[in-house]
Amino acid sequence: MSNIKTIEGSYTGASAQYVVVITRWNSFVVDSLLKGALDALGRHGVAEKDITIVKVPGAFELPLAVQKISQGSCDAIIALGAVIRGGTPHFEYVAGECVKGLGAVSMASSKPVSFGVLTVDNIEQAVERSGAKAGNKGEEAALTAVEMVSLMRKLDA
Repeated sequence: MSNIKTIEGSYTGASAQYVVVITRWNSFVVDSLLKGALDALGRHGVAEKDITIVKVPGAFELPLAVQKISQGSCDAIIALGAVIRGGTPHFEYVAGECVKGLGAVSMASSKPVSFGVLTVDNIEQAVERSGAKAGNKGEEAALTAVEMVSLMRKLDA
């Protein structure tokens, strides 16, 4: 097994162009996700000048904005939002289209699109995942983006 080549990303050499796309809907949660993402990027040496924040109305609009952004010169996109289940099928439609759309953009553009959109049953779960006892999914999405930029560079080499 010692002769098997393994390639994986790392959190070093994080210098790159990152675009963080956030939803205005459920901003009381998304603002905490953004704070976690920016903190993680900063801790890993990403300069503020290398970060752009784009705001969209809601999670349904994320894929279109991310698609347009992916056509530019950024190295990775971090999508942050929160879809909270209600009493109608709205949750399934919005969450499902958001996930499919972001995945499709990543595959079509060959750029990392990090998924930091909470899909939760209630507000309590959203709060837990945006900086309380379940960690901060915005931070996790940013770390994923950093690692994927590193991996893509290694795969291109």
